Amino acid sequence: MIGGEKASVQNPIIKYAVDNGWEYITPDECLRMRQGETGIILREIFEAQMMKLNPDFMDGNIINDLIKKIENIRPTVEGNREMWEYLKGLKTVFIPYQNRDRNLKLIDFDNVDRNKFNVTDEFSFRNDRFSTHPDRPDIVFFINGIPIFIVETKSSQLLNAIPIAMEQILRYHKEIPELMVVLQSFQITDIIKFFYGPTFNVSDNTLIEWKRNDRNFEELVKAFFDKSMVLKIIKDYILFIEADNEIKKVILKTHQIRAIDKIIDRIESKDKSRGLIWHTQGSGKTFTMIVSARKIILDPIFDNPTIIMVVDRNELEQQMFENLKKVGFENIVVANSIDQLRKLLIEDYRGVIVTLIHKFREMMPEISKRENIYVFVDEAHRSVGGKFGNFMMGALPNAKYIGFTGTPVASTHGPNTFMIFGRDDPNGYLDKYGIIESINDNTTLPLTYKIAPNHLLVKKEILDKEFLELSELYGVSDIDELNEVLRKQVTLRNEMKNPQRMDEIAKSVAEHFKNNVEPLGYKAFLVAVDRESCVIYKKLLDKYLPKDYSEVIISPYYNDDEEMKKYYHSEEEERELRKRFKDPSKTPKIFIVTDKLLTGYDAPILYAMYLDKPMRDHVLLQAIARINRPYESQGMKKQYGLIIDFVGIFGYLKKALLFDARNLDDIMFAIQNIELLKERFKNLIEEMKKDYLEPLKGLERDKIVDEVISMLKASEQKRNDFYKKYNELKDLYEILSPDEFLRPYLTDFKDLTSINLILQKLFGNKNLPYLEFSRKTADLVKNNTIPENIPVITKTYELNAETLKKIMEKKGNTNEKVFNLMITIRDYIEKSLNESPFLISIGERAEKIAREFTSNQINSEATLEELKKLVQEILEEKEEQSKKGYSKETFAFYYFIKQKDLKDPEDLANKFMQLTNKYPKWFSNPTQEREIKRFLIKELMAKNYSAKDSTVIIKEIIENLKKGIKNGQR
Repeated sequence: MIGGEKASVQNPIIKYAVDNGWEYITPDECLRMRQGETGIILREIFEAQMMKLNPDFMDGNIINDLIKKIENIRPTVEGNREMWEYLKGLKTVFIPYQNRDRNLKLIDFDNVDRNKFNVTDEFSFRNDRFSTHPDRPDIVFFINGIPIFIVETKSSQLLNAIPIAMEQILRYHKEIPELMVVLQSFQITDIIKFFYGPTFNVSDNTLIEWKRNDRNFEELVKAFFDKSMVLKIIKDYILFIEADNEIKKVILKTHQIRAIDKIIDRIESKDKSRGLIWHTQGSGKTFTMIVSARKIILDPIFDNPTIIMVVDRNELEQQMFENLKKVGFENIVVANSIDQLRKLLIEDYRGVIVTLIHKFREMMPEISKRENIYVFVDEAHRSVGGKFGNFMMGALPNAKYIGFTGTPVASTHGPNTFMIFGRDDPNGYLDKYGIIESINDNTTLPLTYKIAPNHLLVKKEILDKEFLELSELYGVSDIDELNEVLRKQVTLRNEMKNPQRMDEIAKSVAEHFKNNVEPLGYKAFLVAVDRESCVIYKKLLDKYLPKDYSEVIISPYYNDDEEMKKYYHSEEEERELRKRFKDPSKTPKIFIVTDKLLTGYDAPILYAMYLDKPMRDHVLLQAIARINRPYESQGMKKQYGLIIDFVGIFGYLKKALLFDARNLDDIMFAIQNIELLKERFKNLIEEMKKDYLEPLKGLERDKIVDEVISMLKASEQKRNDFYKKYNELKDLYEILSPDEFLRPYLTDFKDLTSINLILQKLFGNKNLPYLEFSRKTADLVKNNTIPENIPVITKTYELNAETLKKIMEKKGNTNEKVFNLMITIRDYIEKSLNESPFLISIGERAEKIAREFTSNQINSEATLEELKKLVQEILEEKEEQSKKGYSKETFAFYYFIKQKDLKDPEDLANKFMQLTNKYPKWFSNPTQEREIKRFLIKELMAKNYSAKDSTVIIKEIIENLKKGIKNGQR
């Protein structure tokens, strides 16, 4: 299906929706029902459905009040949550004649067919704050007259189609938040892939690919816009989370939705009582647990159940309780002791119980024989296989058990996660979301590691004897268990805590952080062997970094001396430190830890882990999973998590990860030696040098830009290949720099960066020299000590008659003249649009000429002549603007009138100026705008233009004028 965006993507989506039972409404009919471009609700449909769903109290006055409330909800994430609460039926409405509040139903979630499903395209909307030209989302989906989903479609042939669609969604949030606050989800697609995400929490990190067993595009679209699925998304799969005094909106990913469906099926099963959800670390298991629990609690079929959320650490117990509270659970209690847990079970508590696995110790057998008890075990690879698990299952013999883990244990000698939770499934698990799949989905990131110099590593014989070969550490799954074993290994700990070694490591960490991590805007963990080492490292780091850069996070211990107690933090202080750590603009930048925060703490800004603690198996994977979270901020996008290994564990990675052979290949794929990245950088830059730099060898510098344009102008595919390779090369450079390894490649990398800049300036829509570069690449471009063969273009010419003459007389090929003139025009218009909004029209014509040139529709000579005419026109119009003395808006109107070759342009311009004085808020007031249009249409008709022509002309001129003023940021 090849063709334009509308024909190949937009129209098929509407067809598939109609096949699914959605009713299509034309844009004109939609506009009529909304009563104009500022309306949001399809009023006729909304009124009929409100009467149908709320028959015993609804009337016209209440409906009008509801429409006003919905169309005036605060355009913020708080407002978006309020709208979601309306949709879910969590809001009431006051009924005056009954003098009471009644529950309000906007959607019938129990009876799908009682709802009205509509879809439209080219949805023209503008708000009351700006009477600008309207935004036009491609497709909007409605339920009962309320817009629910917005779809942006792009052609598959468009380079960077998905990022461009994302920019469009972000623009809608800025320009028409009144519409976006009602919508609950957005979808973007280029027909190759289909993505969705939550409104009011939009970023690459919240963008989710919709996957359904490798179905084709039609099946994907129909599965997503299935009417029952849409209701599930609204009712079950959207969450609003309050964390750090901030509301975040979450929409579940496809693997979470899939797992929840399987969990509910297993809970309903008559002959199966257990299930294992094997989802890799960092993929959102907590939300999967919480939403599953909420569905069970709210569904009458489960007959007022009890759900027991089992964790195995105090910190995780409180964290689970907080997470449940954040999503609105009410019947929830933490069992703070063995006695309290026993009491809750004896008294037949209904709701959610959060508890530690250890609190089942010595629990009496068959304390409850109820069947509607559902036990969700977090980190199911740990203590469940021991005596505490036996006590739990003996106490609740008829309960159903669902285990959740990213690192199952497959031991033949001890606990086996698959045997405990996976016995009802042939593969040993109910659902799996593996590391490779997670990385491919950008749910988690791959990890790369670098081993420290040999003189800082633990001696191999000591590491083997006192760690790698210890049988009691095989399959270790708990960090307290690991700590207990390490505490006994005196030789190992003494070597690691050698003062000279620790000082050298602290110095190395400080230098690496300043050069490699801080310039990228990220943060780091330093993981020490024990609590005392944490304090020592803090003192040492303070020698090499500002004191506020680092903080120790450790648990108190009854036997600590006064020196250790200096580094304690109260719960409130630690909470504040955790919050500050997630903020790129605040300190601390490095947390020094030994066990705290190595499980459960989620800080996507965490990029580097300096590892000076022997770890293995599940404990190692849990710890390093802290750095695998995607993160994007201020143009920086995290590509990897980085581990600097000061122990030497990663030199024996297979030996350290022997706990589960079937997971080992995936893990090894996800954790790469940084030397592999260097090899990839070397191969990629050599490949690009051959393809793009060698053809430029021997050319004079003034011929190089021309040759770059000639080389890459002819083929869009060749340009796309360059962009793809260069972006990968740039990401690798950011990760590796600074490193001696890069020295031989710096000139070539700078030359390729220059080519990229030339292409962006000519083929891009804006002149943005450094925005796409992060700090390291931008610094290299600006660094004159690195030689280059290709001119680094960092500024444009001033646009004047002398400039035009210089460009035209300059020796060289016409291509280079086109380039210089094009970017000069772009730069001038961008800088001058605020004072000269008439330039919006010339800018659009310039871009049209550029597109025709780059797509080979016109040759370079013709392009140069067209651009030359534009420059001359700009100079002439600027001179006339100065002479006329009009306001910038009036001169723009005068210019557009002249472009239409209308009679008496000065007379019309003077009348327009008088009108804008009479209606000074015309730009933000639709009523005043209508008055100006009405008067001007009459003026044209008085000059013998037809009513139809007059209306079309004035409407187009006013829209162009508003577009110019808007882009110039009035």
